[in-house]
Amino acid sequence: MGSRGDIQRERSDAELLAAHVAGDRHAFGELFLRHQRQLHRLARLTTRTAEDAEDALQDAMLSAHRGAGAFRHDAAVGSWLHRIVVNACLDRLRRTKAHPTVPLEDIYPVADRTTQVETALAVQRALMRLPVEQRAAVVAVDMQGYSVADTAALLGVAEGTVKSRCARARVRLAELLGYLKAPPDLAPPMAVKQRMTDTGADG
Repeated sequence: MGSRGDIQRERSDAELLAAHVAGDRHAFGELFLRHQRQLHRLARLTTRTAEDAEDALQDAMLSAHRGAGAFRHDAAVGSWLHRIVVNACLDRLRRTKAHPTVPLEDIYPVADRTTQVETALAVQRALMRLPVEQRAAVVAVDMQGYSVADTAALLGVAEGTVKSRCARARVRLAELLGYLKAPPDLAPPMAVKQRMTDTGADG
């Protein structure tokens, strides 16, 4: 009875990564599939285009695949993967000299709910106008739901730096999104935070 339960038990992220390092050819693919949706969303929110997001995600997964042996288990595997994706996105953004306009259809499906899509597009466009470091911080905290401490670990900066980047980003977003109707009881930066949370909940 116990052995049957062991067979049915899903391997943890750490076990899959260890199995990959030990030579299991399928373990990393299973690990990636488990986190794919969230990692892709993170890449899409941090980069400028769907193509950049795909390229950054591929770069990140190759880096994780090759560097798995160096993982020290001092953080959750999921957090480690997220940090690699964020770094890959930032590297790609810094290498990109041209900044083309993001096609609307690349961000959200045309057939999605009209009002929500319009708001999401407005938020996405505003995000693209932030400095990449501010964008990465505010996306992680306000849209991905990471704590300031976890975001600091992901980005490799101090917690105070994350707080200041998020604060600056929210003020700038409040300016850019000022035409969006905000709840009357919220100051502009907090209204933007609430709007981003609502918009980014189910990407």
